[in-house]
Amino acid sequence: MSRSVLEVVAGIIWRNGRYLAVERPEGSRMAGWWEFPGGKIEPGESGEQALRRELREELGITLLQIEFWRDLVHHYDDFSVHLHFYHIHDYRGETVPLENQRMAWVDPARPHGLGFLPADEPVVAALHDGEAPARTQAGFLVDDFSKKA
Repeated sequence: MSRSVLEVVAGIIWRNGRYLAVERPEGSRMAGWWEFPGGKIEPGESGEQALRRELREELGITLLQIEFWRDLVHHYDDFSVHLHFYHIHDYRGETVPLENQRMAWVDPARPHGLGFLPADEPVVAALHDGEAPARTQAGFLVDDFSKKA
């Protein structure tokens, strides 16, 4: 029995030395876990095309600069995911949680305290071990737009 493998892109979006984390919204697979924004690569799409589409749909931003960083495969109980991670330093627009997800700008110089998806943990560890660009002094702030009237 072969396990299905999902091809997925993830954007490490930087602002003022912090990277963006988003919480998977209620009703989605693995809801409540934190992750890097992104999603599935559709048939016929390149990783960059998928990332541009996903972040426009999910956050309302237009990517101006994309830099491939690394990829990894993670095996969950019932499926596997092949993640392609990209650094994003330049984009147009303000990040808006269009899927009512919570967002946090995370300082890689400090412990984050967020429950990241197991597949993302090696990347989070790498960012917090100094493989991240700039550093800031604050921790993280959660923008919880879903709870606002």
